[in-house]
Amino acid sequence: MLRDRATARPLVDRFQRRITYLRLSVTDRCDLRCSYCMPERMTFLPKADVLTLEELYDLAIGFIARGVTKIRITGGEPLVRRDIIDLFSALGRRLGHGLDELTLTTNGTQLAQHADALAKAGVRRVNVSLDTLDRAKFAAL
Repeated sequence: MLRDRATARPLVDRFQRRITYLRLSVTDRCDLRCSYCMPERMTFLPKADVLTLEELYDLAIGFIARGVTKIRITGGEPLVRRDIIDLFSALGRRLGHGLDELTLTTNGTQLAQHADALAKAGVRRVNVSLDTLDRAKFAAL
């Protein structure tokens, strides 16, 4: 039986520390093919097995109700997910209402295209995964 979210107990780990941070992976897809992350024979989840944006939002709201105050959107590469800005916008409306921080981890390839919308949604912190500044080393990855 599901608890009413208003009476949901805070999440704690085995040491009784409150869990206030959630990494929410929204896709296993990426627009890069780094060998350490995506082997040649990579198999992706069937689309039917991937949570919809609405399901991801509901999941995040459930965690917020249990005391999560910081959410980091990750992937794969989150910005390749169709309509991902809708999820950022919806979660951004929770900032100041149980959610204190909404952040993104990205490889940066789509960042210029989405930066304004992310900022408008309330994203104030972005972690860009940058493996190397050396083109030859990057090509080898």
